[in-house]
Parts: sequence; C-alpha cells; structure tokens
Amino acid sequence: MLGLRPAVPEADGGVGARLTALDATEAVGTVLEHWLGAALDRTRETDALFAHDVADRVSAFAQRGGKRLRTAFTWCGWRAAGGSGDTDAVLRTGAALELLQACALVHDDVMDGSVLRRGAPALHVDLARKHWAAGMSGSPEAFGVSAAVLAGDLALAWADDLLTETALASPHGAALHREWQAMRGEMVAGQYRDLHAQATDSSGVDEALTVATLKSALYTVARPLALGASLAGADERTLDTLRAAGRCAGLAFQLRDDLLGAFGDPARTGKPTDDDLRSRKLTYLLAVAVRLAEARGDGEAAAVLAPGTEQRSPRTVDRMRAALERVGARDMVEEKIADLAARSLRHFAATGAEPAVRREFAELVARASGSGPHRDGEDA
Repeated sequence: MLGLRPAVPEADGGVGARLTALDATEAVGTVLEHWLGAALDRTRETDALFAHDVADRVSAFAQRGGKRLRTAFTWCGWRAAGGSGDTDAVLRTGAALELLQACALVHDDVMDGSVLRRGAPALHVDLARKHWAAGMSGSPEAFGVSAAVLAGDLALAWADDLLTETALASPHGAALHREWQAMRGEMVAGQYRDLHAQATDSSGVDEALTVATLKSALYTVARPLALGASLAGADERTLDTLRAAGRCAGLAFQLRDDLLGAFGDPARTGKPTDDDLRSRKLTYLLAVAVRLAEARGDGEAAAVLAPGTEQRSPRTVDRMRAALERVGARDMVEEKIADLAARSLRHFAATGAEPAVRREFAELVARASGSGPHRDGEDA
C-alpha cells in the first residue's frame, strides 16, 4: 500500500479495516506522485516542449491543494459495502478522481473566466502570462485559453488511463468502469446545462437543482461512494442506497459552494468571491432569491437580480449580495443544506455500515456541507 502506515490486522485476519478516510486522503497524494511521475516520463518521450509547458503544469495542479473529498468518499463507499484488505485499487480510484477533478476545474475556470484557483492564477491565466513573458506572437489570452483546454484534456486522459488500469486489475472492474462511464457523462451534461442556463438567462429553481446535481453532486459524492462500493462487490441495493446518500450530500456541498461564491472570503476559498454574482451565474441561491423577491413584492431585489447583458459592477454586486440576504435566500439555503445533510446520513445508515464508518461519513458530510467545524471552503 503506497503511503499508508502499516495496516492493522482485522479480527478475521484481513487488513485495512482500522485505516481511516483521513489515511486515504493522505495516501492518495503518494499514489498520485508515483503515477504522475511515470506519466510525465512517457510524456517527455513524446514531446519535451509539451511536457514542460503543459504536462508539468497539470501534474503540479493535480497535486496542489484540495481536500481530496472524492477519495475520502470512495473510501467510505468501499468500507460501507464491506471492503477490507488490499487498499491499492481504492487509492488508485481516488487518484483517478483527483485527476478528473483537475480537468473539471481547469475547464470550468476557462468557461467562467475565473482568474484565481487554489490561491494561485488559474491555469489559462498562467499560460497567458507565459505567452506574454516569452514575447510570442498573437493574443496571450487566446493562447492561454487554448492551451488550458488541452491541459484539461490531458488531465481527463490521465484519469481514464489510471481508472482503466485499475479496472482491468480488479475482479469487479466491469462494475467500476460502468460507474465511471456514467459519472463522466453526467459531468459533461451538467457543464452544458450550466452554459445553457447562462445563455438563456434562466432563473428557475428546478433548473438550478438540475445543474447542481449533474455538475457537482453526483461526481463529488454519489459516484465516488458507488465507485468504492463497486470495488467491494456491492449489490445493486447497496449501490442505490449509497447513490441516494451521495446525491443528498453532494447537493449540500454544492449549495455551500454557492454561498461561498457569494459571501466567502477569497483568502480562505482560494478563488474570487464575486465571480458568480458578477456574471449572474444560475445557482440555487440566486433562483431562490428571485422567487422570494417576486413573492414578497420586493421590486428592488427582483430588479438587481434580474438578467442583464453586461457584467455587474462592484457596486451592483454589493446590492445583489444585500438582496440575497434581505429576501431570506441565504437563510433558506442554509436550511436546505442542513436538511440534505441529515437525509444523507439516514440513507448511509441504511446500508448497515459499521458505526465507525458511519461516523467517518458524518464527519465528511459536515466538512463538505459546511455544517461542521471545517467551513474553510477550499477547493475539494
């Protein structure tokens, strides 16, 4: 087992039962380092310039920051389904998820025009600066965007490579790969629904929930839980129960992220606070606020939250933030998060997971949803 402390034997002679989700999040960094080292060697053999400019940046980004929540949830799914013994496949699946997350963040920053990620320049900004510093021809911004798209593609290719290797070596590889396939399709669908909602100036609550579910909730929690359980040979009932638990917890996570996008501290979140409001991004928070403003006859709030053709000024963003609080949207979203977190724990308990695993899952849900002591909001 790469990077884990020596395994403690179980009563039945197996290993791994007394290891924790925290151990997994620490160990996956070592797995990533080893696997990416070999991947970079292969890339340098292909083309040294691409390896230096793009692959090295992707590798560094994937290993920098983040809470490794997807790895932790994969671990919980494995343990809830009775997983024990060799942890290599679980950790490699977690590492593949971290690479997939790198792809999602790089592409998301391009589409949203975000300039900051994990406390550093977003990858397309970094690559644009490289273009400018080297005195290259053409537009630095266009170069940065194009190169960042390729960087995200590389992260996705690496994630697929690692997951495929893991599936081929597992007796439960077919089930693992089916979950992975479904998750990738959901992610892309969610990203498109997000773009479509922006282009159509949507304010619908149902639309916001659909985007949040597809784009974030499923691949942040529901599918990682099911991926881990698949490695333990879980039956369909257990998988369905874990997916339900994950869907609730993942939505709670996304709704917390929406709140941080409007009210968070960039020094703690590692990304700008005003991006969602300045671009009037459709979030559940915004959709609820529009509905409440209309129901309460608050014309000022309805007007400032309504669609527009240009980016909002800092003063307008401040007015939007005030409107979100005045109409009660912030409080309503907090209540929704608490309800979703509680429902997630009930679903997870229905799997019959051991008390220690249920406690770990509860701690992770509290961290992801911001309902516990870890309301730092850094990228997951």
